[in-house]
Amino acid sequence: MSTDQTLREQIVAGGLQLTPSGLSQGTSGNLSVRHGDGFLITPSGMPYGDIAPVDIVPVNMDGHYEHARRPSSEWRFHRDIYAARPDVHAIVHAHPPYSTGLAMCRLAIPATHYMIAVSGGDSIRCSDYYTYGTQELSDAVVRALEGRLACLMANHGMIAVGASMEQAMWRAIEVETLARQYTIALQVGKPVMLRNEEVTQVIEKFGNYGLMSKK
Repeated sequence: MSTDQTLREQIVAGGLQLTPSGLSQGTSGNLSVRHGDGFLITPSGMPYGDIAPVDIVPVNMDGHYEHARRPSSEWRFHRDIYAARPDVHAIVHAHPPYSTGLAMCRLAIPATHYMIAVSGGDSIRCSDYYTYGTQELSDAVVRALEGRLACLMANHGMIAVGASMEQAMWRAIEVETLARQYTIALQVGKPVMLRNEEVTQVIEKFGNYGLMSKK
């Protein structure tokens, strides 16, 4: 099992990838990892380049924390995803342009490319809209993630989850790539959907594919 310090370092490293990968800018987005009876999460409103492992905030499942810094304002949906999904050990929330653009139109990403399998199903749903940081938004996100490993958030951004921070970051980048490809396809013409059995076959093949196979 990873130590507290190792997990903190993983979150810091993940945060430093957000801007270069195109997933977020400024202080937008947040990351967390499951730890003990709660989770570790990025602090609120702090530039990722300034965050050190000591700045990562431990939060209990009841929302209680004792730290000099406040946890991200989105801590509720991190807490509720962990509570609802024992398979999830890391969460990346970001505001990348293409995923967010589709979310602003409240569009899901359908099975127009086989890499939709990174979501664990045949689509990447878009959750309903609620104000950031609220319990209503958290409930909507948990619903959108049912049976999935990623979702869009209406007029907001996206979420990717994983068995590790490395896997969640990889999935977030893949989702944004899918969003970009789908946006381009919509401008070119009418994208052709893969059949359910075709998506299922890819999901099965992904059982031993790269980061998808890592626990």
